Amino acid sequence: MKKWNLAPMGMLTAAVVLAGCATMGPGYEQDKEYQLTILHTNDHHGRFWRNGDGEYGMAARKTLIDSIRAEVMAEGGDVLLLSGGDINTGVPESDLQDAEPDFRGMTMLGYDAMAVGNHEFDNSRDVLMQQAEWADFPFLAANIFEKGSSKTLFEPYEMFDIQGNRVAVVGFTTEDTVKIGNPEYTSDLDFKTPVEVAEDLIPKLNKKADLVVAVTHMGHYANADHGGNAPGDVTLARSVPGIDVIVGGHSQNPLFEPDEQNGTLILQAHEWGKYVGRMDLTLKNGEIVDYDYRLIPVNLKDEVEDAEGNEVMVFQDVEIAEDPDMLAFLQPYQDKGAEALDTVIGSADGDFIGERSVVRSNPTNLGVLIATAQMEKAKADVAVMNSGGIRADLEGGDITYKDVLIVQPFANMLTYVDLTGAELMEYLEVAISKEAGSGAFAQFSGVEIISTNGEINSADVNGAPIDADKTYRLAVNAFMASGGDGYPKISDHPNFVNTGFVDADLLAEYITNNSPLSIEDYDPGYMIDRM
Repeated sequence: MKKWNLAPMGMLTAAVVLAGCATMGPGYEQDKEYQLTILHTNDHHGRFWRNGDGEYGMAARKTLIDSIRAEVMAEGGDVLLLSGGDINTGVPESDLQDAEPDFRGMTMLGYDAMAVGNHEFDNSRDVLMQQAEWADFPFLAANIFEKGSSKTLFEPYEMFDIQGNRVAVVGFTTEDTVKIGNPEYTSDLDFKTPVEVAEDLIPKLNKKADLVVAVTHMGHYANADHGGNAPGDVTLARSVPGIDVIVGGHSQNPLFEPDEQNGTLILQAHEWGKYVGRMDLTLKNGEIVDYDYRLIPVNLKDEVEDAEGNEVMVFQDVEIAEDPDMLAFLQPYQDKGAEALDTVIGSADGDFIGERSVVRSNPTNLGVLIATAQMEKAKADVAVMNSGGIRADLEGGDITYKDVLIVQPFANMLTYVDLTGAELMEYLEVAISKEAGSGAFAQFSGVEIISTNGEINSADVNGAPIDADKTYRLAVNAFMASGGDGYPKISDHPNFVNTGFVDADLLAEYITNNSPLSIEDYDPGYMIDRM
């Protein structure tokens, strides 16, 4: 393994949890400087194992974190390891095992606390509580209450002693969970507005603690422009003074520098454990007097051209060896997950056509099936799917997870946006203009289109013509949302939402819930072209 050349500030290992500290005075020495490093990740989404290019994975993450802890110990500081939530939902190997390898792996990594993410409610309450048992660290959520009660589902905060400095870590979860989650698993809960809860709670924590850290799953929206999403970390920081650091998640964007708002430092480390965020704090008299911050890539690679003109993958930073103990622990889960991919999840009475030469030139029943699954998951009115994201036929008979992954191998996230009818028509006009034979060729669900020479004569949604002033929800994958295949970029639209659901997973879920599938129900009769 190559030698690490990390930032000069290093810290110690696990902090001591405080109890009954409400009446305690400061335990630190006046005018003495203390060092605290906050390490953080967010939006793990089942990525306990490295990807096909050897990027990220919990085994390499452990080597990195252990290396930082060793450096930290030598310098007499302390470490808090935090997660911004959404451990669930991302890859079948994890999903089929209720994220057991992920939560147990986090225990081995020594996490101190995590925010509860919206995807923690993708499973039944029994599974969620089992996951909390697999974790030997607290799930924190100050704004999730048992319905009609003042009792929170999980602890609102945890107190830590950092060499006499009292640190409160408080959790907040997006109130959008009730909108984007499964009502079956959230109907007995109240998701209160985080700002409303924080306005009451943070002043109380300021009296108990020298430092207040919020670990959140709310999203970072620059200048608080959250659009159709619930307000995020910037709104929280601007609305509620007294929070020193926000360790965030949900929007899955990397902040390579802290966003300082109203005296609060806001952090986020992208997704999937691609980075470990590292903030080195200098504390004096109960205040932050200095800090250093970076996102450390975990074996991320860039594609470059070598001297011979070949495309090769090179590490962005030094290569991190995988920790052998973590690797040995995770390997049986990876093997079991791979086995489970052969599990039959449903069946069909005929073939769904996704063969390249057909699906890129013609509407097909597989295109309709995929778009319908995405439309239903997003609770959308219309879905559009680029044919380049469909890689094979789905043959009739029994269907396995592996079959679905062959059809959709790219692990694209499902996104949606709420558009006016006028905006939707503009989008559909671009979609039907995509050239036959290209991967951009559009497949649809939820809309009936009559066109002449590539121009729309009429378009009906829910049995009625599209109303220019009415609002419609459009579902597409994240590749298309970001402008892929020349589709209109909608990822910067104020109403844009990335659900975090992976295309293959939601297709598998749809097949399971609707089997046996009849190919008649997915006949692509949604478009008539009068050329």
